[in-house]
Amino acid sequence: MDIDIDKDVCIGAGQCALAAPRVFTQDDDGFSELLPGREDGGGDPMVREAARSCPVSAITVSGD
Repeated sequence: MDIDIDKDVCIGAGQCALAAPRVFTQDDDGFSELLPGREDGGGDPMVREAARSCPVSAITVSGD
């Protein structure tokens, strides 16, 4: 699974971190980032839900 966060679009709503806290977190400025070692989603079934929950569609998920 390939997860991309468009940092230019992200507004720091934090919905991704709420939906998939084992994959996403927020940096010191409140913007979304992937947790170290979870760049491939770590098999978390909530990754796609996290992308869908982003109010500005800053997250794209491709692959299985």
